Amino acid sequence: MENRIKTVLLLAGMTVFLIFMGKLIGGRSGMYLAFLLALGMNFFSYWFSDKIVLKMYGAQEVSPAEAPRLHQIVAELAQEAGVPKPRVYIVPDESPNAFATGRNPEHAAVAATEGILRLLTPAELKGVLAHEMGHVRNRDILISTIAATMAGAIMILADMARWGAIFGLGRDDDEGPGIVGILVMSIIAPIAAMLVQMAISRSREYLADETGAHLAHNPESLARALEKLSMGTQRVPMNASPATAHMFIVNPLTGSSLMNLFSTHPPIEERVARLRSMRSY
Repeated sequence: MENRIKTVLLLAGMTVFLIFMGKLIGGRSGMYLAFLLALGMNFFSYWFSDKIVLKMYGAQEVSPAEAPRLHQIVAELAQEAGVPKPRVYIVPDESPNAFATGRNPEHAAVAATEGILRLLTPAELKGVLAHEMGHVRNRDILISTIAATMAGAIMILADMARWGAIFGLGRDDDEGPGIVGILVMSIIAPIAAMLVQMAISRSREYLADETGAHLAHNPESLARALEKLSMGTQRVPMNASPATAHMFIVNPLTGSSLMNLFSTHPPIEERVARLRSMRSY
């Protein structure tokens, strides 16, 4: 419940911030622009983000005949979660990782890399897929997509504000912080938006861990899997886009020390400790 409340508050804060940036650029008309920009970006992401990310990583849909163990685990977990069985994909990548995507439980997909299928035991793989099924049941995919697109909209507005201040363009009224204030806000806004997006992502990861432990009836299997995946992604980093890093069960950008400073994932040690403090179900 704590993570759900935190997510609602962070999304509300991001919405207010987006409208504020619009007003900063163009007063009332800027607010309308910000609203329409966010609406358009969220609409596009809602309908097409799953297709884009699956194609981005070369994910191939597999049938039950091609991947019987994977399909069996996903089917069992979907029944346990009370959601339709997602489509199942395999990503041709040796870096061990997995993600879920889709606009709602009725249009969801679960993808696992070839590396994770080779690395984990059946029980550990079930723990990972339970985590991803937790994202599906909790509608985290939609929440994360909205947060990411709103952060993107804020960054676009910040660029507009910066160039508008430099060339003396922008607001339709005389109120406002002035050129210096606009320039400062145009620098601070994208950083703040990124931090809020990351906070939302981290809270949803904790919630998916908890949900996954319930669905798999074994918190320890997910804890062991996370430890293996943490070491595995360090040995074999994935060539992943920072824009989609939040979707994976462990941060695919582990190889970059700079990106670790702005991680979309909680520390593995903290996640493992929380899981091991839970009892088996």
